[in-house]
Amino acid sequence: MKNGSEDTQQGLALKRHTLAHLLAAAVRRHYPDALPTIGPAVDNGFYYDFEFPSGTVPGTDDLKAIEKSMRDILPFWNQVTHEIVSSNMARDTFAQNQYKLELINDISASGTDITLYTSGPDEAHARNPKSGEAVFVDLCRGGHVENPSVDIAPDSFKLVRIAGAYWRGDEKNKMLTRIYGLAFDTKEELDAYILQQEEALKRDHRKIGKEQGLFVFSDLVGPGLPLWTPKGTIIREELQDFVWQLRKSRGYQKVVIPHITKQSLYEKSGHWDKYADSLFQIHTREDHTYAMKPMNCPHHTQIFDSEPRSYRDMPQRYCESTMVYRDEQSGELSGLARVLSITQDDAHVFCRINQIEEEVATVWDIISEFYSKFGFTLTPRLSRRDASTPDKYLGSTENWDLAEEKLRNVIVKNFGDAYIDGEGEAAFYGPKIDFMAYDAIGRRHQIATIQLDFVQPERFGLVCTNEQGEKEPIAMIHCAIMGSFERFLAVAIEHFAGAFPLWMSPVQIAVLPVSDKHTEYAQSLVTQLKAADVRVELRDTESLGKRIRETKVNKIPYVLVVGDAEVEANNATLEGREGKIGTFTIDEITSRLTEEIKTRKL
Repeated sequence: MKNGSEDTQQGLALKRHTLAHLLAAAVRRHYPDALPTIGPAVDNGFYYDFEFPSGTVPGTDDLKAIEKSMRDILPFWNQVTHEIVSSNMARDTFAQNQYKLELINDISASGTDITLYTSGPDEAHARNPKSGEAVFVDLCRGGHVENPSVDIAPDSFKLVRIAGAYWRGDEKNKMLTRIYGLAFDTKEELDAYILQQEEALKRDHRKIGKEQGLFVFSDLVGPGLPLWTPKGTIIREELQDFVWQLRKSRGYQKVVIPHITKQSLYEKSGHWDKYADSLFQIHTREDHTYAMKPMNCPHHTQIFDSEPRSYRDMPQRYCESTMVYRDEQSGELSGLARVLSITQDDAHVFCRINQIEEEVATVWDIISEFYSKFGFTLTPRLSRRDASTPDKYLGSTENWDLAEEKLRNVIVKNFGDAYIDGEGEAAFYGPKIDFMAYDAIGRRHQIATIQLDFVQPERFGLVCTNEQGEKEPIAMIHCAIMGSFERFLAVAIEHFAGAFPLWMSPVQIAVLPVSDKHTEYAQSLVTQLKAADVRVELRDTESLGKRIRETKVNKIPYVLVVGDAEVEANNATLEGREGKIGTFTIDEITSRLTEEIKTRKL
């Protein structure tokens, strides 16, 4: 079904695309020799890439002047018109811009119409002397508002930053200058987003990860390859154990596969044709080509196919937490959110066709239970194929229709019909249920996913023997709960602002003796808490004030302060993140903590 806000989002995308053109027009006003290249709408705004002559590249301080020119030009843009032109006319129009000429050649070779879009005044407005410099012509596929001067509020956009970007995203090409802008329907929405971003900076997982000592990056190891400290590793293992607990109770079995594979495996699965450029390739002394695995599903097919399977054996549910590797461009790497080594809590279910909906519903239950411990409300998106571009997908139309129907049935049964329709968001081998969640400051994230695949079972010839003794085709369900440990932790760190629930926290309680004479008693409390498997630290160096401040920076859930009164009464004063809770015996404190850990209380 269509998302209720789809029309609004499409309208906003048109505004953002129009604003990209407006940005280019304003830049040309200030930098007549700048060469505009490509300027699309993106999430939350727009950008445009330019080549500036040497010595004239604008800096952050120049954005205000460019933004002002955008607002000066906007009142004259009361129409956006377009015309289909010949390739020769297009080349004449952009004769001095090699980037546009390259695009024109590509469009011409594809046989697609070449369109020029003109933004500027109509005949009546053109009488204004200032209107001439407001006209802007661009090579474009379209998608603009009809009357920018009316449709775009002049206070609804803002230029925010400048960055480098390779032409067409290829690091072998020239580095261009990218100017980013934010854009929303209203000033209020823009202001709200800016406030959200300010809060996001405070919650940046890279900043918190460094403060709390969770992970590090090393220039010697390489960008995009995080190294996990003991504290960060505790969080990873807690998450991994939780996912395994949920899967184990539902009949999943652990498997282990190697980190490299022959090229032929991915050729057979179809991944090599799609992703060869994103693979880390290994060429052996014997002239064989291997790849660091970018995904696990083809390997798991070989475990399933290692012996004959009867209907009595179905379904087979395999899972493992393992790293995969993808050769991302260095400019796209971003903390834990985009890395080269990706740890997946991956699982694959091999089942009969009549078992699909039950198995998908089981994965849905696992996802719901897992995310309930983080306070996320989930909305499913049915990510299906775009029927207008069949070449993007493998497999028969009949199987695609069946797969989409099966997933839709599960969504409607579990969620109703208010799901998000994700046309064109399918994987190349099958549709998905992608789960969307909003974090503590209102940002939307795609998290867990369930994918239904008829393509790989067919390509690998996977079957089971049915009740009649005949070979029966099977289906394959790909399911990731966190998806990527790294990306999930980037989201979780920022969602909690580093204040993790007790069960996730690397240090669950700190014991702080007021002075040296209280250390022996404090150590006895530490011993009792450790015996109950509570992660506890004794902090007895530096001043008490400094130790208390450190526990706040590290956002340790609980603190025990031990002084004369506690030693005399054989108890301890328990403090939480919000302040003092009360004075209790150590048995009472241990019982309180262990129950909270056991239930994974939020």
